[in-house]
Amino acid sequence: MSDFMHIAFEEAKKGVKAGDGGPFGAVIVKDAQVLAIAHNEVLKRDDPTAHAEILAIRKACEKLGSFELRGCVLYATGEPCPMCFSAIHWARLEKVIYCNTKAEAASIGFDDAFITEIIQQKRSSPILFEHRELPECKQLLRIWEEKEDKIPY
Repeated sequence: MSDFMHIAFEEAKKGVKAGDGGPFGAVIVKDAQVLAIAHNEVLKRDDPTAHAEILAIRKACEKLGSFELRGCVLYATGEPCPMCFSAIHWARLEKVIYCNTKAEAASIGFDDAFITEIIQQKRSSPILFEHRELPECKQLLRIWEEKEDKIPY
């Protein structure tokens, strides 16, 4: 096990023992330097988005003062869920190295396959999404589009 993955493993173990959330840890590294270490804190924070990868991304972005993590590597004890997968892409990480697979996580109750099936439209969402046409909301898009000092992301 690499040193960085070992750090993620120990962090995940710490979180499980504390009752903070599931058995997941993450470390973000750039140029062989650790930028962020996190574990799952869903139960501790009462926040379903407090996955180890998301928390590590937030910490690393804050440390770098940037919303991009180009050139960074994420070490995760588990294969990222669909939410974390999206955040990883938005943060533009260079690489992800993970240990436990989604199938292994699903075998102990962390099954997110239903989300992928909904995204791929193989299954309908139990949550109602309703589209409303509001001219005021279209104006928000124009305001952004015309903003001269905007920073695209």
